[in-house]
Amino acid sequence: MLELNLKPLRPFLAASVMAIATTVAVLPVTPVWAQNRTLPDFTDLVEQVGPSVVNIRTLEKVKASTAGGVDEQMLEFFKRFGIPVPPNMPRAPRPDRAQPDEDQPRGVGSGFILTTDGFVMTNAHVVEGADEVMVTLPDKREFKAKIIGTDKRSDVAVVKIDATGLPAVKIGDINRLKVGEWVMAIGSPFGLENTVTAGIVSAKQRDTGDYLPFIQTDVAINPGNSGGPLINMRGEVVGINSQIYSRSGGFQGISFAIPIDEATRVSDQLRNSGKVTRGRIGVQIDQVTKDVAESIGLGKAQGALVRGIESGAPAEKAGMEAGDIIIKFDGRPIEKASDLPRMVGNVKPGTKAVVTVFRRGATKDLSVAIAEVEAEKPARKVSGTEAAPPVAIPSNALGLAVSEVNDTQKKELKIKGGVKVDAVEGAAAKAGLREGDVIIQMANAEITSVKEFEAALLKAGKAKPVTVLVRRGEFAQYAVIKPTR
Repeated sequence: MLELNLKPLRPFLAASVMAIATTVAVLPVTPVWAQNRTLPDFTDLVEQVGPSVVNIRTLEKVKASTAGGVDEQMLEFFKRFGIPVPPNMPRAPRPDRAQPDEDQPRGVGSGFILTTDGFVMTNAHVVEGADEVMVTLPDKREFKAKIIGTDKRSDVAVVKIDATGLPAVKIGDINRLKVGEWVMAIGSPFGLENTVTAGIVSAKQRDTGDYLPFIQTDVAINPGNSGGPLINMRGEVVGINSQIYSRSGGFQGISFAIPIDEATRVSDQLRNSGKVTRGRIGVQIDQVTKDVAESIGLGKAQGALVRGIESGAPAEKAGMEAGDIIIKFDGRPIEKASDLPRMVGNVKPGTKAVVTVFRRGATKDLSVAIAEVEAEKPARKVSGTEAAPPVAIPSNALGLAVSEVNDTQKKELKIKGGVKVDAVEGAAAKAGLREGDVIIQMANAEITSVKEFEAALLKAGKAKPVTVLVRRGEFAQYAVIKPTR
């Protein structure tokens, strides 16, 4: 047997091993999270959730002369691309066969099964005005549905079919939903049942309505998808597909879904009572601008500016004033004005809540008894009254001439005092003030007379920006006047 003497080679071998180890150490290592990020497979989700998604057709009793049909361009679309025309798609009636007062197809939408005993959720606009609602399951069973309730404000509706043992969806946690997360939709675009599309969450908390912070996605949504579910990768429903942004009527990359937590709150009330009750405190609100927030000492632009208060409303009874900035509702911060109606709306009427307001440089807690939302009333017009003779005030830096507010005006505007703007020019005009406005605050100080106005003006100085709270009719608004030099 041949034996090798390796002793002379040991230094060389050791150096080679070190070199190899060093090379291995510096090789780039792909993070585990990057290795695992591949395109998702939606097949399991479709099998899991697909049986819970239904097609909804609505019928309406109409005269033959007014009976409409499917758009001719849409029929041409199906013919051109060799797509069979869906059997449930509404078609134009033939004049020689139309019968008066017959049920005519009105629209096609989607929905999903909430409970095993037949409650189905969809959009309110899908079933609104329908004389008859037909629900078709994926297994082709068809049921005549009863409308349990609809809510136009949230665009949520619940219908009921007479069936049991149905596959209900799982409801997801909207707080776990992240921007960039993959989501899937199932619905009936243009009547094409059980169509699956997918995309990502583009944004959350999109403000497109008073009560709904929508989920924005790039999932392909078209007419007929309305009412169908938006599903996360865990097979849970996180939203109801409701709206699209489109210039052509078709999908253009932006669609909106109602968050499932909002929809569930509405559907629970519809199932219990057939209607939705919401709370109100009776204020007209607006956003707080950055300039105003900094000038009054609020710091950052947050909260809801109270521009007006309804007579006899809970806010008035609680002592709220025009110009207050609501920064908290029951301890929860108000980041933007649209947060307030949602928070108040979700409170049961008759409940008491603590509203924190920022007023003249300090915070104050007010106890408010929540009332119920009622039909909108037209704004009351304040009748004109004769003003006191204008008294010019030497305030060239602001460009204002003001006078006292008479008792009649105080009573109509429900204010303690203030000064009426008789003439405006220069810096005040640039800030948006008008003749006839009433200044009720200046530099976080309450103004009840011309004397107080002059004192506040003198204290503020001639070179610094001055914040004023102005009443114009029934509404109040802040303005920042930057004196000209």
